[in-house]
Amino acid sequence: MHIDFDIIVKTVISLWIFAAVLYYVPIKKNYLKTIAVILSFSATLILCLYIAQLWFSLERPPLRTKGETRLWYATIVPLITLIIHTRLKTYWFAVYGQVMASVFLITNIIHPDYFDMTLMPALQSYWFVPHVIIYMVAYALLASTVMYAARGFYLYNKGKTESLKSILIRADVLVYLGFAMATFGISFGAFWAKEAWGGYWAWDPKETWALISWLCYLTYIHFRYKHPKKQYLALWFLVICFFMLLIGWHGVDYMPSAKQSMHSY
Repeated sequence: MHIDFDIIVKTVISLWIFAAVLYYVPIKKNYLKTIAVILSFSATLILCLYIAQLWFSLERPPLRTKGETRLWYATIVPLITLIIHTRLKTYWFAVYGQVMASVFLITNIIHPDYFDMTLMPALQSYWFVPHVIIYMVAYALLASTVMYAARGFYLYNKGKTESLKSILIRADVLVYLGFAMATFGISFGAFWAKEAWGGYWAWDPKETWALISWLCYLTYIHFRYKHPKKQYLALWFLVICFFMLLIGWHGVDYMPSAKQSMHSY
């Protein structure tokens, strides 16, 4: 049975809105926060079930088109931010994940390009699913750090510089995890390229920008190790790394060289 995507989106976003209201309701009732977490998780679970149903109906992993990857991001991002929230009680971070996911879902309604059953030979590999999913987790983790950067700038402008240390420690953890996932993603992609095209690396535009963004976060890690007290500069570093990540994620697709890219599906 195929469930209409519009109904899924309306249900999920409604649950997230209700959860966001409960997160910030003035009444100090812990059980309301617990209900908010349950609602947030239920919305994410609905998306997981929809992806499973889509996988079954398409008879292939729904990971090929931009619309399909947006659907995965809309599932992974709120899940990660919800996990972080349950550990650190950062309500604003959970709401951020839900807002970002809602943008992805609404974009998919406007550009519904994820119901294509075809899968070209190069994608018919056992490396396809782990490479793409790991990279999406990496992007979700690394993209989340820019919210900590935004929070850090806000605290800095308010003169609360003593709070920057804890903000950056949390951002650093996400960078470490995201960087590790990106490393696995690049490695899996190289093994896949060797199997599909006979070489581990071809300096394809997507590959090149993936490497550039990887090097940016590697530089950030070294910067934080060498200069832990330069907190304001570290916040800008996170913003720059995120900008480079966006170019590799979406911007490279609009470059003239992308037309001959092996990643143009």
